[in-house]
Amino acid sequence: MIKNFRALVTKQNKDGAFENIIEQKTTKELPEGDLLIRVEYSSLNYKDALAASGVKGITNKYPHTPGIDAAGVVEESNNIAFPPGASVIVTGFDLGMNTSGGFSEYIRVPSEWAIKCPDNLTTKEAMMIGTAGLTAGLSTLSIVEDLIIENAKIIVSGATGGVGSIGVKLCSQLGAKVTAITGKVEETDFLKELGALEIIDRNDFIDNTRLPLSKGMYDAAIDVVGGNILSSIIASMHYNGIITICGNVRSPKFETSVFPFILRGNSLIGIDSAKRNLEDRENVWNHFATNWKLNELDKICNTVDLDGVIPEIKKILKGEQTGRVLLQL
Repeated sequence: MIKNFRALVTKQNKDGAFENIIEQKTTKELPEGDLLIRVEYSSLNYKDALAASGVKGITNKYPHTPGIDAAGVVEESNNIAFPPGASVIVTGFDLGMNTSGGFSEYIRVPSEWAIKCPDNLTTKEAMMIGTAGLTAGLSTLSIVEDLIIENAKIIVSGATGGVGSIGVKLCSQLGAKVTAITGKVEETDFLKELGALEIIDRNDFIDNTRLPLSKGMYDAAIDVVGGNILSSIIASMHYNGIITICGNVRSPKFETSVFPFILRGNSLIGIDSAKRNLEDRENVWNHFATNWKLNELDKICNTVDLDGVIPEIKKILKGEQTGRVLLQL
C-alpha cells in the first residue's frame, strides 16, 4: 500500500547552491529494503548537517533526504524477526548518506541495519541518545574494558556537543571524575549539570600543555575534535591511559610522538559507529536500557519538527549546538 508522507529534501538550485525544503513524497519513491518503518523520532548529527549542505564525501547524489538516525515502528516487513508493530532503531550504515534518511516520516531499509528497541527504552529516548550517544557509548565501552571507571579521571573534548555531552553525562553517572574541555565557557552551568567536575577552556588547555609529554593528569579520554586538542590530551595522560577518538571537527591532523605510547603505555583507540557490527551496537543499546540508563535526557535535548530542524542545521555547522537536537516526526 502506497503511503504519502513529508520529508526534508536537500537539493541543488540552478545557481549551484544547496537548499533544504520540506516536500510531500510517497513510499513508492523510497529505496528497496525489507523493512518499511514509520519514523517517530530522529536526531541531528554533524554528518547530517554536512549532507544537508552538499559537502563532498558524505552524499554522492542529490536531491537527498539526510538523517543517519531513525527510530520508529515497522509497518511492512519481509523478515519475521521484525514483525509489523515492532519498535526499531536504525543508525549508521548508509542511512542518510546515499540512502534516504531519517529526516522523513518513512524510511525503507534492509533489516540488517535494524535493531529492536530494547525493553525499558522508548524510541524517543533512543533518539535523544542517537548516533552521538552510541558513539559515546562505544567509547565508554572501550574504556571500561581496561579501566575501573569509578573515580577514574576522564577528560572529554567538545563537551557541549552531541557526543561530548552524552559522554560527560554517561561517564559521570558511572562514577568517573569528569573534566570537560569546551570553547563555550558560558555553558559552564550546563556542563556541571551533566556531571562535569571541572571545565577547562580549550585554548587554556592547549596553552598549558607541553608536547609531546606533559604532566600526567587523566586516566582516559573521549576526544571528539582532533587537532591540537587531541595532541594535548595525548600528552596529558597518566601511565596506561586510554584515549578514544571519534571526530575531527577541529582538524583531522594532530601532533605527537612515540613517547606517550612507549614511555607511558598509552592506547589510542579509534571509534566508528557507522559500520560497527550489530553485536556491539546491541550491547551498547542494552546498556543504555539498563545499567547505563541516562536520567533527565530531556534537559539536554531541544525538540524540533521537520521545519524546525533547518535552522538547527545552520547552528551545528557554526559550532553553536549545545546538547542534542531531537527531531519529532
